[in-house]
Amino acid sequence: MKTKLLARLSVAGVLLAGSLIHTAKAQDKALLYEVTGPGLAKPSYLYGTFHLVCPNDLTITDAMKKAVGAASQVYLELDLDDPNMMGSMQKAMIMTGGKTIKDLLLPDDYTLLDTYLKQKMNMGLAQVGMLKPIGLMSLMYMTLLPCQPASYDMTFAEMASKEKKEVLGLESVDAQLAALDKIPMQEQLKGLVDMAKKPDEAKKEFADLLAAYKANDMAKLTALMKNSKFGDMAEYEDSLLGERNANWIPVIEKAAKEKPTFFAFGAGHLGNEKGVVNLLRKKGYSVKPIQ
Repeated sequence: MKTKLLARLSVAGVLLAGSLIHTAKAQDKALLYEVTGPGLAKPSYLYGTFHLVCPNDLTITDAMKKAVGAASQVYLELDLDDPNMMGSMQKAMIMTGGKTIKDLLLPDDYTLLDTYLKQKMNMGLAQVGMLKPIGLMSLMYMTLLPCQPASYDMTFAEMASKEKKEVLGLESVDAQLAALDKIPMQEQLKGLVDMAKKPDEAKKEFADLLAAYKANDMAKLTALMKNSKFGDMAEYEDSLLGERNANWIPVIEKAAKEKPTFFAFGAGHLGNEKGVVNLLRKKGYSVKPIQ
């Protein structure tokens, strides 16, 4: 059970990062894009994911299958087929110095969070309290779904594996978690406690986000993220999204010039002025939405 949960820590953690968007321009009503332009012999593709969904909400359309099939390699946020990734992630998620979440929370808040996890996951802070707050938040996002979660990221990795295509990562585990670690500890702890205090509100907010995603309504998705009741961290948007997007662009350009590539990452990275779509267009590429 623990291994399965840890395997999803990064994708759920990125979902948290994606939920912090607070600005947006007019956005294409699309999740899948074709990229063509200077230096690209063949098209590459972008797809915006929603990292944790119930299996019946995970839809791989014919257009998505065609895009993956046309690509020679797949890039995700992290290299999910790297045999060392799991160990790196587990190590990065553990608090240092023998500390646990008990050292950081007020007694009443600790009891509240412990009770929540026991009720929702049949495990308490005695089992997972050594995780950093971002790791615990990842587990809590999983409790908002009435199912064993599925992942677009893992699905694309599996599709690539079946077609003998290499899976690579846009960034390292350390780089991803370094961005998330820029959120002050008190903000991270507040998010944990607020979700445990208001589970019904958290569940509804998550359901509304998923509904907007399934409708390909990026403008609505962004508005819902902006008005999230679980952590006002808008000031950290640039480090969580903007800086990472900028770091990804040279990786995307290099990969797409070498061979046609399917890139999949959190939908929050697609839109707004500092989003991947706009950054590529500014570089002279044609980034065409595929409905």
